[in-house]
Amino acid sequence: MAGPSDEFGDRLIAFLPNLRRFAMSLCRSPDMADDLVQLACERAIANASSFVPGTRFDAWMFRILRNLWIDQLRRDRTQGRKDDIGAHEERLAGDPGTAPEHRLVLKDVWKAIAGLTGEQREVLLLVCVEELSYREAADILGLPIGTVMSRLARARINIAAAAGIDAPALRSKKQDKVETDE
Repeated sequence: MAGPSDEFGDRLIAFLPNLRRFAMSLCRSPDMADDLVQLACERAIANASSFVPGTRFDAWMFRILRNLWIDQLRRDRTQGRKDDIGAHEERLAGDPGTAPEHRLVLKDVWKAIAGLTGEQREVLLLVCVEELSYREAADILGLPIGTVMSRLARARINIAAAAGIDAPALRSKKQDKVETDE
């Protein structure tokens, strides 16, 4: 049985940081994220022949990882949670060499992202961090494109509000409410 090509392996290795970042956004645990990435790589290598050349490798890998995460969530419901993000609070503050004000803002944003629903967090990471189009994110998540756009808009508003950022979208909503109330 032939293994995956060198080109496939090179693409997979180059994509590991993106895959880990997505895994971290899903599970919020470095150890669990590493496990998910390892499982996703194993599954990708085992099923390398099913990857269609000319299609998006990143979308294929994100889908594999997301499906593994969903399987993990199902197992956790029956077995219980193994790791708590609260035990890793020190990792949320960022690099200790960063200016204290920036670390505080970053911590607020991390908390705001952690407070998002899983659906909003997934969309935010795929579109804003991984730079996928709305259509690509919709395909990965199996959602209509309008749902992706709606979740992303709500995620951005929720992060801005939770982090105390004066976002234009929040200002316009407040202004609309004031004008309607008058």
